[in-house]
Amino acid sequence: MKSFAAKVAAITGAGSGIGRALANDLAGRKCHLALSDIDEVGLAETARTARAAGVQVTTQKVDVSKRSEVEAWAKQVVADHGKVNLIFNNAGVALGASIEGASYKDIEWLMSINFWGVVYGTKAFLPYLKANGEEGCVVNTSSVFGLVSVPSQSAYNAAKFAVRGFTECLREELAMQDTQVTALSVHPGGIKTNIARSARMDDSVSDLGLSNGSDSDSRAKFEKAFITTPEKAAKIILSAVQHGRGRVLVGPDAHVIDWMARLLPVHYQKFVIAFARRSMS
Repeated sequence: MKSFAAKVAAITGAGSGIGRALANDLAGRKCHLALSDIDEVGLAETARTARAAGVQVTTQKVDVSKRSEVEAWAKQVVADHGKVNLIFNNAGVALGASIEGASYKDIEWLMSINFWGVVYGTKAFLPYLKANGEEGCVVNTSSVFGLVSVPSQSAYNAAKFAVRGFTECLREELAMQDTQVTALSVHPGGIKTNIARSARMDDSVSDLGLSNGSDSDSRAKFEKAFITTPEKAAKIILSAVQHGRGRVLVGPDAHVIDWMARLLPVHYQKFVIAFARRSMS
């Protein structure tokens, strides 16, 4: 997709973070926007700034864990804009817990958003992307935690590894079909968003020696690893879309982690354990 001008992009999780940055960057490139989030206040603010660029912006409160809501939104996007060229399945949540201590309810909550939300968004929008006969892209947000595992992040790891495999398979299938639509798997490192502050934290992380103080202190220490701004992340992601890439690493830490996983596919775990202990001490 060489230009975003006059295209239509749908973005989940557009009320803050990478979703908001994508919206504002695309608006500056004259791309029309269909934005969704469960945070209506944040969503309205994103829409306000994006509209200043003179593009059409529609908004909808959508819970991506609800298939019916995602499908209804996709249909409404096409009704409002006449077409859709890009879907950014960006919405996500976090959970800190040991495998033994995590409740089934919390694991299901995370998977319903981080994995099933991506599945619903992909399947709801893909027929519309293919139908308009133009260049299109399904952009699914995985993570560096879709490249390596991290203690206390089992559910998040499971979802993000799943998103990676799902998206790579989609890209292969689209390449085998007569279509201009492709797929991109996004792997951000530490991005300066509020995901840690809004994460669910279970007391079982203390069993791993990863809690050394109050809950707020633990979140603050985790956020120290967030080194890339959402705005920088958006530019990297959109460049990858323009160049037709299948996977993009976002942030210098993501590149380091990717190489570590390639060079030490098993033994990297020792380094992750040591880093986790040191960063939370």
